[in-house]
Amino acid sequence: MENETKKGKQKIEMKLIEIERARMVSFSKRKKTLFQDANKFATQTGTDVGVMLFSPSEKTCSYGSTSIEEIIDKFLKVKQEDRKRDYAERKSNGFEALEDLHKELQALNEKQKKNEY
Repeated sequence: MENETKKGKQKIEMKLIEIERARMVSFSKRKKTLFQDANKFATQTGTDVGVMLFSPSEKTCSYGSTSIEEIIDKFLKVKQEDRKRDYAERKSNGFEALEDLHKELQALNEKQKKNEY
């Protein structure tokens, strides 16, 4: 028994499982674990979690701590608000830069007028 070495949890080489049946079995097992982990994460952190998968046979699978549709809607709404905020920020920065250029132009015009007299 002393000579036996324990391997423990081994790293799995990340490559496509060639045999289709084995791939489907692996997908089913990993999907279950992924959904359990997502549920645990949502429960422990009090957050909304959504996971969407497409199986090798093109079937859709999803998990949502609330409904997946609510999570997607929330995600898209936040993204839209981010885009609006980014646009407003860029617009504001553009106006500030334009005002700075206008002030510089006025200063140059005044300087030129003084030099003409």
